[in-house]
Amino acid sequence: MSTPDDQTPQHPQTPQYPQAPQYPQPAQYPGNPDGSYPAPPPPGYGQPVTPRNGFGVTALVLGILALVLCWTVWGGIVLGVLALIFGILGIKRANRGEATNKGMSISGVVTGSIGLVIGVLLAVLVGSIFAKFGNQLTNLQDCLNQANGERTKIEQCQQQFTDDVRGR
Repeated sequence: MSTPDDQTPQHPQTPQYPQAPQYPQPAQYPGNPDGSYPAPPPPGYGQPVTPRNGFGVTALVLGILALVLCWTVWGGIVLGVLALIFGILGIKRANRGEATNKGMSISGVVTGSIGLVIGVLLAVLVGSIFAKFGNQLTNLQDCLNQANGERTKIEQCQQQFTDDVRGR
């Protein structure tokens, strides 16, 4: 059997929800004392600056070409000097924070320097050979021109050139 308490209708109580937290008010944009807003920043202000890496890339390319073409003497010297110039300019830009490829600039300086040194050494070597054996080479060329393609005369010219060089 049921008791009178069991028969009384039970009404659920209204649930009590916690009160929403109070957040601080957002900070107001700082304005001038008269209530106006300051002028906007100039265009481009605060935007990241694109690195200017052209000198470093150019130095590395010229340095590699100086190494590859150093046997042509002028290729090593001219390209080596240009690689040094662009590499130094690239290093300066990287130190100022205007470029991000300091390593490429340094590599361009190194490869350009090596190409330059090899080119200068080859130029000195070729110059000294021509200074020492220039007359013999001129005599050989004249002799070959007078041989007119005759095998025996060409062999005589070669033998004469060999004797002249050994005689020095």
